[in-house]
Amino acid sequence: MPHDTPIPLPLQRTRTSAREALAAAAGPRAGAGPAARSLYIHVPFCFHKCHYCDFYSIVDTRDRQEPFVARLERELAALAPFAAGEPLRTIFVGGGTPSLLAPHLWRKLLATIDRLFDLSRIRSGGGEFTVECNPETVTGELSETLAAGGVDRISMGAQSFNPVHLKTLERWHDPASVPRALELAAAAGIRRRSFDLIFGIPGQTLDDWLSDLRTALSLGTQHLSCYNLTYEPNTAMTARLKRGEFEAADEDLEVDMYAATLSTLRAAGFERYEVSNYAAPGQESRHNLVYWRQEPWLAAGPSASGYAGGVRWKNAPRLDDYLGFDDEGFAPVVEIEPPDAARAVRETLMTGLRLREGVDTAAVLRDAAAVDPAAPEKLLGMAARYRAEGLMLAGCEERWSLNDAGILIADGIAADFMACIGGGIKS
Repeated sequence: MPHDTPIPLPLQRTRTSAREALAAAAGPRAGAGPAARSLYIHVPFCFHKCHYCDFYSIVDTRDRQEPFVARLERELAALAPFAAGEPLRTIFVGGGTPSLLAPHLWRKLLATIDRLFDLSRIRSGGGEFTVECNPETVTGELSETLAAGGVDRISMGAQSFNPVHLKTLERWHDPASVPRALELAAAAGIRRRSFDLIFGIPGQTLDDWLSDLRTALSLGTQHLSCYNLTYEPNTAMTARLKRGEFEAADEDLEVDMYAATLSTLRAAGFERYEVSNYAAPGQESRHNLVYWRQEPWLAAGPSASGYAGGVRWKNAPRLDDYLGFDDEGFAPVVEIEPPDAARAVRETLMTGLRLREGVDTAAVLRDAAAVDPAAPEKLLGMAARYRAEGLMLAGCEERWSLNDAGILIADGIAADFMACIGGGIKS
């Protein structure tokens, strides 16, 4: 989950607006709003739909950019009161390809964000404002526009520096455009940078993958998201695999690639702080940590998901629905999940065990006991089992954290921990 807001368990289907979700999140503090200090914005436009991608996006024809931004401004105005009182800590604009938005529309959108939200923490360097970029769409004008609007970090969808593998993924950019884009961003004052890279691409060798890692490091990145290629349902990549156009990478090779990632990046001073994410000291994605730590965030744009006051919601995933529905600015919502204590504990375990920092043992035992008195004993037994199997860090009772061996099967281990929690909804 690079940038898309995670919703770990199935949500209830509904047809309403985000007003209902946020009202539920406010609870007895109705009118005060949830304490959300982060904002995710989804820009759905893409130059081309990559074959492996299952995020909501549409091919950009430029004719709907202006109405989209106008609609987004109305939604942000509706959301702003729910972040009043304190400065925002993080903003992440993902997609899609946000860098496809025309610079004059970016200026309009950034001015609106600055007017509606307190960006003092971000502008002083104590926060983070990230925009996802495709290297082919980064220009000097765009870079200067973003920097002037408070953006201090870009996340570049490089995926690979090998043209053959880019073609397999249906990524249509020249690897040479990546350093050019970085130079333009740095010249404008945006020097924090992250790359997305993919391993396990059909035909990719271990040497190919090591070359991608070394190239990324040579470009001065401080953060890398390294994802194993996943064949998501209803994507062109999965359809091609089923037609026999290529073979999936060998599982043993993928394990070797993951091990090589750890050793190569650690030698360069990076540390794995989440299953797929590595950073130089202090360069972790502050916004993504909000998701993994189950902290609240607001969400704007089609298909964006939000979380506050224990309530999760997902905006309608079609641009036409988003543009055609306006509940005093609030977006149409297709899914809402009300607060559920058992679900909250399970989600804490699921996302927390993916993090190097792990989960707070005392907090999760306390919260688990509140929904299921038998759960703490089961959880302690599960932790003892995985420590005995050499998959969890030993000697740290305050936090449960997986080691390098355990992180390879993090989802399975998390599922076992989650199964210890009875009560509430079924998982």
